[in-house]
Amino acid sequence: MKSGVRALGLAESFSGRDDAGGPVRSTIAGAVVRADCAIDGLRYAACTVGGTDATDAVRSLVETCCRPDVRYVLLGAVAPAWYNLLDLSRIHDAAERPVLAVTFEASDGLEAGLRDAFSGDELDERLATYRSLPDRRAVSVNGEIVYVRCLGCDRDEAGEIVRGFTPAGGRPEPIRVAGIAARAADEYAAGDRE
Repeated sequence: MKSGVRALGLAESFSGRDDAGGPVRSTIAGAVVRADCAIDGLRYAACTVGGTDATDAVRSLVETCCRPDVRYVLLGAVAPAWYNLLDLSRIHDAAERPVLAVTFEASDGLEAGLRDAFSGDELDERLATYRSLPDRRAVSVNGEIVYVRCLGCDRDEAGEIVRGFTPAGGRPEPIRVAGIAARAADEYAAGDRE
């Protein structure tokens, strides 16, 4: 992959605190990162922990950050902010470029956890979103295994993209940088509250 190719990485963080009496918010960071690891932009959005607004928050970051030179969108989760499930089709529609959700642990899936946490319409909505996700595929990256769901590219290309943005270890640099940025924003906000 050429060194100047850019991807938008998205990751979230939440502190779990709510001192205002309202719903707990989670920070989503978007980081534009080149394949040579140069950071080329950061933006933030928020979603509700346990809510259903993460897809809209991610779409807002995609619409803000996806300049013409950003070729890929890499998501660091499909269920951020305690099962605030991402609708990858809606994100792909907004991005108009390949979207890859990369997760880092083997899993039997989220259905059991969703059934434990929700019921009725809340469960039905989340199950519908979860079941609409493309299948996960194991991808070997630098001797580690990650799990990739992709829209807008085939599975082989998805593996090449993930490996192209992962200079070391198993975490693609755009997702790693976005995760650091999201945690830093949460720590800063927590300091403002104290």
